[in-house]
Amino acid sequence: MSVMLPSDFSLVLGGPLYQLYVRSRILKPPLDLVQWRAIVIAAVAWLPLLVLSLIGRSATGGAVALPFLHDIETHVRFLIALPILILAEIVVHQRIRPVVEQFVDRGIVVPEEVPAFHAAIASALRLRNSVALEVGLIVLIYTVGHWVWREQIALHRATWYGTPDGAGVRLTLSGYWYAFVSIPIFQLILLRWYLRLFVWFSFLWRVSRLKLRLIPTHPDRAAGLGFVGVSAYAFEPVLFAQGAMLAGLIASRVFYGGQNLLTFKVDAAGFVAFFVLFMLAPLVMFTPLLVEARRRGLREYGVLASRHAQEFDDKWIRGGVPAGELLVGNPDISSWADFDSGFETVRDMRPVPFGLDAVIRLAAVTAAPLLPLTLTIMPFEEVVTRLIKVLL
Repeated sequence: MSVMLPSDFSLVLGGPLYQLYVRSRILKPPLDLVQWRAIVIAAVAWLPLLVLSLIGRSATGGAVALPFLHDIETHVRFLIALPILILAEIVVHQRIRPVVEQFVDRGIVVPEEVPAFHAAIASALRLRNSVALEVGLIVLIYTVGHWVWREQIALHRATWYGTPDGAGVRLTLSGYWYAFVSIPIFQLILLRWYLRLFVWFSFLWRVSRLKLRLIPTHPDRAAGLGFVGVSAYAFEPVLFAQGAMLAGLIASRVFYGGQNLLTFKVDAAGFVAFFVLFMLAPLVMFTPLLVEARRRGLREYGVLASRHAQEFDDKWIRGGVPAGELLVGNPDISSWADFDSGFETVRDMRPVPFGLDAVIRLAAVTAAPLLPLTLTIMPFEEVVTRLIKVLL
């Protein structure tokens, strides 16, 4: 059996859909033609809706309460969020592979655990390539997903995609394409990202069970695992796309539903908080290791600090300094300061491999698409002024 190396790791270079992309020639391995792929898939999802709604005379008005061209939520989903989710593949591919390589390059995985580390990579790639999982996603989309959309999400009033009847919503011609082609395409792309995140977190969980060499005095305040927390930044396009979807939903309710933007502030805050937790909370799997590394570091460096302090005291306070040795410029002073700095690093270690800056950055990326909506309740100049005050 071949050994999977860190350089083999990728969350996106595999799976049945990836192979379908290759065969249909909208992907050239490894990830070339990503812009073309985003255009083609978005066009398949959105363009027929425009054509069919024009044929059905529901594009701009007529007898429907929500014409196609007024459906902001649909346009944001297929023309903004969907292309971003596809373009995100190249970002994740380029940023996650170096993270995996760093476990070995930094010596965090000890030599005797390298075979187990390679096994974790192989397990993650098998999960990524699973035909059963992707087929299961499609079945889920066309069963549970379709039922949820039709019963819980679809508007029960005259729209470009359907009209209400006694049994629910009677779909128009454009509605059939929307319900059975466009929405499933979007849901498949989105759910595959959730699957990839599951693969990534399951890989990190297996790594967290290995014997790792963590250095309490590492300047990242995470015993050398700070790069794991930074890896969450690779998924910022996915978070931005999620925020865009929420912004589209709220915009539709504000502009065409007569609702006030401020009524959504709790929902928006909860949405942003949920996705930040979704990205960072699984990383607490490393918390037991970090807590133990800090405890060990305080004990070991505490003993060393006592020895260092005693020798310094004996030499410079108790009269042990050799005759003629000067205090000014003496390396002992520099050593004392350096040792104190190292001990503070151990004491300030975080119990998680990320800091507050990561929380703020991910929250800002998720909430960014919502910012233009503030123009519905305050002038542009006031928005800019408040943003500057927050940033500066």
